[in-house]
Amino acid sequence: QVQLVESGGGLVQDGGSLRLSCSASGRISSFSWVNMAWYRQAPGKQRDLVGHITSAGSANYADSVKGRFTISRDNARKTVYLQMNNLKPEDTAVYYCNTFSSDWSWGQGTQVTVSS
Repeated sequence: QVQLVESGGGLVQDGGSLRLSCSASGRISSFSWVNMAWYRQAPGKQRDLVGHITSAGSANYADSVKGRFTISRDNARKTVYLQMNNLKPEDTAVYYCNTFSSDWSWGQGTQVTVSS
């Protein structure tokens, strides 16, 4: 079983920045082979894909965050990051990571709140 732990969330003003981390542990044959993704869930809404990063390090993003968010990974640390710049109130949500196909159990997520 794989455990995911997200961290780095908090309260930030409109236009601010945060960097989220997601560490994976447990039975992972090779983290570097796994396409990872960030998701978010706002209150009363479904969980949506924010973006993903391939095993080769190529990233793609939802239109709503393109140009503001950057996903990176450190395979040696089994960690993925989400750098969020120019945050907007509509980015307020609980942020989660998982594989691109959501294969692993969800972590507790990390709350991001952007005040206007």
